[in-house]
Amino acid sequence: MKKIFFIIVLLAGLFAALQPASAQKRTVRLMSYNVGAFGKELEDSAPMIARMITELGAETVGLNELDSCNRRHDIDQAQHLADELNALASARNEKPRWQGRFGRAMAYAGGAYGCGIVSYARIIDSFRIALPKGEGSEPRVCVVIETPRYVFASCHLDHIGEEARLEQARVLTETLLQRYGSSRKPVILSGDFNDEPGSAVIRQLSRDWTLLSPLENTYSAKNPHVCIDYFWLLHNGVRVAVTASGVPTAFATGDVLTASDHLPVFIDVNF
Repeated sequence: MKKIFFIIVLLAGLFAALQPASAQKRTVRLMSYNVGAFGKELEDSAPMIARMITELGAETVGLNELDSCNRRHDIDQAQHLADELNALASARNEKPRWQGRFGRAMAYAGGAYGCGIVSYARIIDSFRIALPKGEGSEPRVCVVIETPRYVFASCHLDHIGEEARLEQARVLTETLLQRYGSSRKPVILSGDFNDEPGSAVIRQLSRDWTLLSPLENTYSAKNPHVCIDYFWLLHNGVRVAVTASGVPTAFATGDVLTASDHLPVFIDVNF
């Protein structure tokens, strides 16, 4: 009997080892951060934020409030952060494979302003979803990447009107459901939603998404008194397990009080 049990265990281990990487579960750390164009307190907080991302060990990071090649910042800030992360990776003798994706929400100062994503995972597709503009508000955007294992989106909803946020949430949900509703990959949405738990926008999102992040205050960094930054999982039949999450308030390699006016959020998801 012991011999049969040993053989079964051995065969089970061999079967698991022979499965493709895509079939084996693993835990991925994801992060969301409204970085305030890397300029809320410092001239360029990107090097500091790169160190904080490295310290936290995030694989993919959603970014809100980025400039791209305008008079305020004459660089693509998503790629700028990816370059800083690659320099840190090289210094640790790791492959410098961070990539940045910027999504234009609007024209700004001779260039563009919007959201972005940086990822150490291989990006096999990326696109932007232009979101409806609220009356008297700025245009908004959702940036999406697809990796071999998951889809990750980063958005920044309107900060003035609830009606605009509701319509923006509806459009991004409808678009992602149409594209990934039958996908076998988890679809994770991150960002600054400019709304508190229990609001109409959060209730609307809860119909098609499951909240993954903790309801901890994320704004402001100096006086965190409201939760407006979240992670969500699309209802497409794919499940994930959140094994850890949090809103870090202290880093050994950076200062959240000067890096931005928001606090970062992270989740560990196993799938």
